[in-house]
Amino acid sequence: MNELTCSAPAKLNLFLHVTGRRADGYHLLETVFRFIDFGDTLHLRRRDDSLILRTHPLTGVAEEHDLCVRAARLLQQRSAVRCGVDIALDKRLPMGGGLGGGSSDAASVLLGLNRLWNLNRSRLQLQEMALELGADVPVFVFGLNAYAQGIGEILHAVKLPQAWYLVLIPPVQVSTAKIFAQEQLTRDSKAIKITDFSEGGKGMAGFGGAIQIDAEKLRRETRNDLQAAVCKEYPAVADCLAWLNLYAEARMTGSGACVFAEFGDEESARQVFAARPETMRGFVARGLDRHPQYDNAA
Repeated sequence: MNELTCSAPAKLNLFLHVTGRRADGYHLLETVFRFIDFGDTLHLRRRDDSLILRTHPLTGVAEEHDLCVRAARLLQQRSAVRCGVDIALDKRLPMGGGLGGGSSDAASVLLGLNRLWNLNRSRLQLQEMALELGADVPVFVFGLNAYAQGIGEILHAVKLPQAWYLVLIPPVQVSTAKIFAQEQLTRDSKAIKITDFSEGGKGMAGFGGAIQIDAEKLRRETRNDLQAAVCKEYPAVADCLAWLNLYAEARMTGSGACVFAEFGDEESARQVFAARPETMRGFVARGLDRHPQYDNAA
């Protein structure tokens, strides 16, 4: 195999609590990640030399800062492989949108090259490398919807009901560092027990012993601790939330800027999407049970 096309799906944070801050400045979080069937696409072409090249520039991102390039170089160094790769990225996910675009791209490079370079690295080994690239990268390698703790790297598989999501993309790029630096940010949310939101607490066969989640209870008793700070700093995010709340309970994902609402079926989501103001961009996507590249690691 010399070429491989890999999906890099977006994630939604169904909630996001900030429970503290470590001595090194990193914030401690609790969240549930959900993958959706909308995202970027990566095209990987194996090279006989050791060069790692991106075939098209990414606007505003220098090659040495590109997470796809960094992921490929890291895997190459740790695996002592002599081959290289050409990386082409079809970018659909907005930067600074809270959908995990760059993190998802990096994880898909790790998973894709694990197969393309015949490395047979374990999922745990790839997750450890992923954490060196960013706090959101490991969950995409983990590959299942997950309850996360720590800075996002302590992961427990969860099984979520089938759902459709309407996602709006405000015309702003949120600075995560700027939001986490705000003094008024809540940093002392009480830690939850994810089993309190389970439907019986039994593991689900085929989903890594995942806990079946009562999504309605989860939504009712959680929130996004960053949402108020982002809305204050970026009024466009508040505008999108206000409009979407007219039809369903809306919430911001991650540190923004994107906002979303959950629907039980595709038709309901698309009806609301069709009613949006012409100035609002977004999309409708189905919730996934696992990452499309899940089988590229063991």
